[in-house]
Amino acid sequence: MRHLRMVVAVAESGSVTKAAAALGIAQPALTAQLNRIDRSLGGNVFVRDRFGARPTELGDLILRHARVLLPAMAALADDAERLVNGDVAQGEMVRVGITGTALGGLFVNQLHIAIPGVQVTTSMPHLADDVASRLARGTIDVGLVGMCSEASPPAAVEVAWTRVCADPMFVLIDEHHPYAGKPEVSLAELAEEQWLCVPSYGCLEECFVSACVRAGFTPRGMGEAEWTTAVDQVRAGRAVALVEPGQLDPPGVVTVPLAGAPLRRTHYLGWRHDADLRVDLEAVEGAAHRAHRDAVRRSPQYEQWLALYGMLG
Repeated sequence: MRHLRMVVAVAESGSVTKAAAALGIAQPALTAQLNRIDRSLGGNVFVRDRFGARPTELGDLILRHARVLLPAMAALADDAERLVNGDVAQGEMVRVGITGTALGGLFVNQLHIAIPGVQVTTSMPHLADDVASRLARGTIDVGLVGMCSEASPPAAVEVAWTRVCADPMFVLIDEHHPYAGKPEVSLAELAEEQWLCVPSYGCLEECFVSACVRAGFTPRGMGEAEWTTAVDQVRAGRAVALVEPGQLDPPGVVTVPLAGAPLRRTHYLGWRHDADLRVDLEAVEGAAHRAHRDAVRRSPQYEQWLALYGMLG
């Protein structure tokens, strides 16, 4: 099903690069996946050249089936979730969707405090669009998403969004790195590094490359990695990683602010317009803001950065 979503995304955008941004993955990773799909099918799904990506005859066949199977699988997941949750009385459960943000765990912890006695269940959709769709269909009650600072949360008639906070992106480096003890480091000072992106969502890679170009260089490479993989590579001195602040530094690595905050990530809380019938939205919103304060408190580097710029409240 994941491969079918990729094929549909490329066909709809007409470009592997645009599809990768929409899917929230790096373009080389999507290209590698398309090559695997071609090998598994024994033929090319797309003609890919400098003009974009166009479906082959095989691609048209795959797309016809994908456009039937993907909605059917989504309907199956929704129906199953409604059946499983159908015997839960109103107000006894809050279903939360989280993607693209490091605040998720702290947010859930604060929800348990804010609405005691209510069961909190979580899901991790890959894209903010998926969170908005689930909110609109009523299969989750609230959503917490992280977006590049230039992006807005997905629009949906049934869904309301409120901004929780905007955080600068920091860089994770090994503890023996020459810049490990600095209060800030500029992008230009890291021009020769191999980069990883954590989290690897949406347009973050594109925004990063644009910021590097404005700083006077083109990055040597940009890979994607989840947190544990990134930490292992950074600790070994093989890469540096673009990360959200507010996370605890594991042994062997340190987080350093990027001078001038050239990249930011904005966190939004969303809910259905009728969610107040099931959920105490004031309590939920308060939990999101307290989660961000918890993230700041557990990150000495972030607290120092906020104090440096007079933003520590």
